[in-house]
Amino acid sequence: MQLPPVREVITVGTKLKIDFVSDVSCPWCAIGLKSLEQAIARVGDEVQTEIHFQPFELNPQMVPEGQDILEHLVEKYGSTPEQMQANREGIRARGAAVGFTFNMEQRGRIYNTFDAHRLLHWAETVDTDKQRALKLALFKAYFTDGQNPSDHALLVNLSGEVGLDQTRAHAILDSDEYAADVRQLERFYQSNGINAVPAVIINERHLIQGGQPVEVFEQALRQIAAEA
Repeated sequence: MQLPPVREVITVGTKLKIDFVSDVSCPWCAIGLKSLEQAIARVGDEVQTEIHFQPFELNPQMVPEGQDILEHLVEKYGSTPEQMQANREGIRARGAAVGFTFNMEQRGRIYNTFDAHRLLHWAETVDTDKQRALKLALFKAYFTDGQNPSDHALLVNLSGEVGLDQTRAHAILDSDEYAADVRQLERFYQSNGINAVPAVIINERHLIQGGQPVEVFEQALRQIAAEA
């Protein structure tokens, strides 16, 4: 989707709905979210943003025990050790630039993230601020602390840390609640051409693909707000 040109002064308080399509095991999604949030801060009160986190699984068929990350990258992308090292360093540097810490030596495996998406979907029905907090907590748990985002005990603990009901979180994980909703949303975004993340969709019209720099998100927010 092509961003429209700026044609008028931005109206103070222009409302923008942002759907942030991502996976909690995607490093560029962590970078993209931090960049987007910094862009929103730069724009200030010129816009009012409402962020909704939407599900996307990079590895929907991942086995419960996960897979060694180096083995996974070789199988999926055919990456050489040199390429993997360069990518890791690039991600680490981009994360540091936006205030996110990647401890690559802590992240040894790729895991299934479906249950994390089910909890994120539930969190949105409770409070969008708590959904955001849970998303950030999941990124930190996996990329900074090297924890398993498919582990139910971790998911329940993180839910409690961000102010969600741990008993309710446990009950959801022990059932298939919200599974159909998450699958439906995944199919919706895939059917609309989203095959890589992060995908940032503003006002259900404008697509910004990838973990872009802060300046790119800021420019896009200003341009779209001017047309809203």
